Amino acid sequence: MSSLWPLLPMALLMVGLALALRAGIAGAIGLLSAPALLLLGAGLVCADSACHSPAFDIAGMALAAQGQGPLADVFFRVLTWAGSIVVLGPLAIGLAIHAWQRQPGSPKPARPQALFVPVALAGAALMAYATKLAIARPRPEVAALIEMPADASYPSAHALQISAFVAAWLLAPGRSTGPPRPAPIALAMLLVVLVAWSRLHLQVHYPGDILFALAAGAVWVVTLRQLPGWRASS
Repeated sequence: MSSLWPLLPMALLMVGLALALRAGIAGAIGLLSAPALLLLGAGLVCADSACHSPAFDIAGMALAAQGQGPLADVFFRVLTWAGSIVVLGPLAIGLAIHAWQRQPGSPKPARPQALFVPVALAGAALMAYATKLAIARPRPEVAALIEMPADASYPSAHALQISAFVAAWLLAPGRSTGPPRPAPIALAMLLVVLVAWSRLHLQVHYPGDILFALAAGAVWVVTLRQLPGWRASS
């Protein structure tokens, strides 16, 4: 495990966000639970400054490779872009604009709550890339189905970002006043699973990279949503 200095600005930003939303120390601790979860996972695969591949990771990659084939390969090469910040960033901004326009008569303090999805996504992306720099786990030494990304393997940014994006969309303040609709929720969860599996199918991540990223993305959004600045309009 390399120097943890890249995590410092991330921690400071999350503490600052908690204080800006008047959440105090308790809110700051809550926001740091997702990075702590990533560090816990990193300790399992990169203990004593030496990253290794546990049997679980090796077996998971072998299992995913068994599903490779012409149609599946093309499908996952395309679908994996759904977890990219290049795609999710504009979508998050579009959702924020739409939410803002739906609140023309809202008081000024309430209008910024439309920014929940992009704030959640930006925090997730920062968390992913800061952890990559801090942990520096090498990518799998296999023949990937796409060009092997140059950044570190742990955690999967695609998995963390799609997890946070979908969770933020489902939990966004004022998104829906009616009862939850099962179909959109099921489709959203299926998208998260497929994007996560795409990283494994393409052989660019270990299972551990993906599982801890999915969990951290969900934990990050849930704790963010509990801060007073967002909780005001449930």
